[in-house]
Amino acid sequence: MQSLALLSEKLCVCRLDSKSDLPGWALLSTGFFSITKTADELSVVCPESCVPKGIRHEGTFRCLKIEGPLDFSLVGVLAPIAGLLAEAKISISTYDTDYIMVKQSVLTEAIRVLEAGGYSVAGQEEGR
Repeated sequence: MQSLALLSEKLCVCRLDSKSDLPGWALLSTGFFSITKTADELSVVCPESCVPKGIRHEGTFRCLKIEGPLDFSLVGVLAPIAGLLAEAKISISTYDTDYIMVKQSVLTEAIRVLEAGGYSVAGQEEGR
């Protein structure tokens, strides 16, 4: 069974406009933080204490770390954890959008499996 560790920081998820510059205040964290910039949004996960007034955010979150190191060849690490939390109706989602990364070498198979499971996958022509 995989071990988890509870990180000490109280975190929040901030949502900024996609055209925003990377916020310097997010880099003030000495612990956990994550910044994701896409065409749709700039999402910042950081300690609540770093967030200036007026920034759109959702909190208070706590972070569970899946103990590693985890090799890229491992599969199914997150699935049982996500399944248990989903059964308990506990969201593990971020702000507006969630992302799933798969290796290019298995992309075609990943899309096939997802479509067989009832999901539609847009933009396939660009990715293959």
